Amino acid sequence: MSHLIYLMGPSGSGKDSLLNALQRQPEPTLIVGHRYITRAAGAGGENHIELSEGAFALRRDRGLFALHWQAHQLSYALGIEIDLWLRLGLDVMINGSRAHLATARRRYGTQLIPLCLHVAPEVLLQRLRQRGRETSEQIDQRLARAREYRHALPADCLMLDNTGPLADTLKALRALLPMPAPMPHNTSYSKETSS
Repeated sequence: MSHLIYLMGPSGSGKDSLLNALQRQPEPTLIVGHRYITRAAGAGGENHIELSEGAFALRRDRGLFALHWQAHQLSYALGIEIDLWLRLGLDVMINGSRAHLATARRRYGTQLIPLCLHVAPEVLLQRLRQRGRETSEQIDQRLARAREYRHALPADCLMLDNTGPLADTLKALRALLPMPAPMPHNTSYSKETSS
């Protein structure tokens, strides 16, 4: 059975970095699902499809989203293409919202695997400061939410530590979610000829 791997983690935990790494080093049977967001495509962060509020509403009303929600004055969605990928036997990893996990569970049932990204508090603070998107007050709020987040995780969430190098996180992810080895790149084939 294929699975929807529902990635969650506090802001700054490295969800975007992990998903981008998986897109650069694809797994043979794992697809990273992109989100549709009413945010400028060049705003930094994840690779997403930018939609205006009107275009988002049109797609939502025509049933083109598998999941959709609102957060931080923005609209987010995952397209129904993820259902096709699952039917084709592919696992799909998405950047999910903890607040909307229950809705995702109702739609996908036992196909859904919750995956929770964790980062040590001091590393989270450093990453939030480095990315330069928030004020000191906003960083304090994000750190407080991260502490609350840790205590409100679902009991069945697979924990993935992203405190160290991203390569270590990817290795741990492969151990958590059995996946075939990555396909070799730039493989050259020799052709034998007979005379």
